[in-house]
Amino acid sequence: MTASGVERVFLLPGEYHVSRTPCQMATLLGSCVAVCLRHETKPYAAMNHYLLSSNPGGTESEKGRFGDSSIENIVWLMKKLDEKAKMTAKIYGGGAVVGHLGTTTDIGGKNIEIARSLLRKKGIPITEEDVGGTRGRRIYFDTAANKVVVKPIQKTEEAEKLMEKRKDIASRKTRVLVVDDSPLVRKILVKAVGETKDMEVCGEAGDAFEARDKILDLDPDVISLDIIMPRLDGLKFLKSLSQHYPKPVVICSTIAKDQSQVSAKAKEYGAVDVIDKDKLELYKGPDIIQQVYIPKIRRAAGKVVRKLMFAS
Repeated sequence: MTASGVERVFLLPGEYHVSRTPCQMATLLGSCVAVCLRHETKPYAAMNHYLLSSNPGGTESEKGRFGDSSIENIVWLMKKLDEKAKMTAKIYGGGAVVGHLGTTTDIGGKNIEIARSLLRKKGIPITEEDVGGTRGRRIYFDTAANKVVVKPIQKTEEAEKLMEKRKDIASRKTRVLVVDDSPLVRKILVKAVGETKDMEVCGEAGDAFEARDKILDLDPDVISLDIIMPRLDGLKFLKSLSQHYPKPVVICSTIAKDQSQVSAKAKEYGAVDVIDKDKLELYKGPDIIQQVYIPKIRRAAGKVVRKLMFAS
């Protein structure tokens, strides 16, 4: 509540709110969309914040995450307040998201279209839109005045980039590239990733040159990288990658001991994390791999990394 007694609500992704009294609602949008509903004559209002356009499984517990079920729900809740309610709607968000290899996934466009389509079918007029583009938005909905203030978020803001990346990964499986010169080690790590519900192996490579081609072809979210490899060692490859095509990398090597110079050099060259492969006890079963390796891969995938420059 504010000092004046007006309720204030900040919506996180997947949330919605309905109020029968004057309320100030706010949220932060990238590719997500918010629909603001307002009763034509009464102070009843609602707003949602959904991540994806449609609910593929019809999951009740996650209906707030999807445009179709979220919009249906807030309209239904408004009708519960007034069965004969006449409403107007405003739509915000749906900014462009850059996907793999610079292609547009159009998550935002699909989110916008589902809102327009459902509201049109329900006969709810859309009185205002601020959608699309390439920037995020902060929106503030004053339900008493039926007024929405939109403040653009600069595309270069670190928080916006991180939010968009995490939303993108949350909508699908994390894609992992496993790079190790040992076929047996690769098999063990690939199996561990494959048995994790929120991850998948998009490829594997036995040396840095093969890894380079796989990175360009597959655009993984995160790379598990060995150091001791033929033709080009992992540290030199990591340094080059950080300079020209940065990706979140977790070094997994027998020579990357805790507090060692190799471990320090890996982090200097841009590694998000470093794992001493010997500590994983790869040949004794999956328990330690699941406890140590998988969480580090998951955390690294959510990081935003930038190009690095090194003295020649």
